[in-house]
Amino acid sequence: MPGIVHIVDDDASFRTAVERRLKKAGFDVATYTSAQQLLDHLPDEAEQGCILLDVRMPDLSGPELQVQLGRLGLTLPIVFVTGYADVRTTVQTIKAGAEDFLTKPVSSKQLVSAIEQAIARHEASRSIKHRLDTLRALLETLTPRERQVFERVVQGKINKQIAQQLGATERTIKAHRHRVMEKMKVQTLAELVSIAERLDMLADPSAANHSS
Repeated sequence: MPGIVHIVDDDASFRTAVERRLKKAGFDVATYTSAQQLLDHLPDEAEQGCILLDVRMPDLSGPELQVQLGRLGLTLPIVFVTGYADVRTTVQTIKAGAEDFLTKPVSSKQLVSAIEQAIARHEASRSIKHRLDTLRALLETLTPRERQVFERVVQGKINKQIAQQLGATERTIKAHRHRVMEKMKVQTLAELVSIAERLDMLADPSAANHSS
């Protein structure tokens, strides 16, 4: 699996050894001697990869860097590696979203496996986010009345019920419904319901009433 691994560790010998192992496994590698150096040269999230982060470093620790990156909205997965593992730090970093927590010395197999899994999970979540962003953009193309019709259709209401609720004719509702299907790029009601579910539009039964 291709990708760039950003190694953040103040131990030069560790950086060199891991860089060699990861390059041999087919990864591109960027190294940083401190957490601040990575903050000064933030990775491009458009590039597939992850951050291999030491826990104990001078000035800014690994967990502190994790918090800062979260505030900046950087979603690259983080794999922690440390020679001083303790339960509290492990739990803290995993709760904050770290993908894995490895203890030095780390075998090449364990290291590569953790990085591959982190990148794979990140790519899957990015793919889902991209799909959701696309669906939200399509939803934004609906007029307020089309949105009202959409919300009622996915609740299982028939055209006659929707017409009564919105004070319109069945023929008008049918036309709105057709345009909703076209704009949302679906062919069936099942597809429309699936989109509504992904966008959390089915979670609140009163959602359709906010614009009536």
